[in-house]
Amino acid sequence: NWGVDHYELGTGYGHIALEVDDVYDACAAIRAKGGKIVRDAGPMNAGTTIIAFVEDPDGYPIELIGKKR
Repeated sequence: NWGVDHYELGTGYGHIALEVDDVYDACAAIRAKGGKIVRDAGPMNAGTTIIAFVEDPDGYPIELIGKKR
C-alpha cells in the first residue's frame, strides 16, 4: 500500500479481488445469505467492467470483477 511504512496484523493489504461469472448474481447470492455489500454491482467509473465490493466477516473488502466475455 502506498504511503505505508509498517503494518499491523490484518492491515497488510488493501483488498483482494475475485473474478466471477456474473457480479449481479454474486451480489444477490451474498446478500441473500446475509453478506454485506459495500458497493453494489455496476460498471467501473471509467469503463465497462462490472465490479462490486463486499465485506468479509472481519471487515476486509473483497472486490468482485465480472468475467470478460
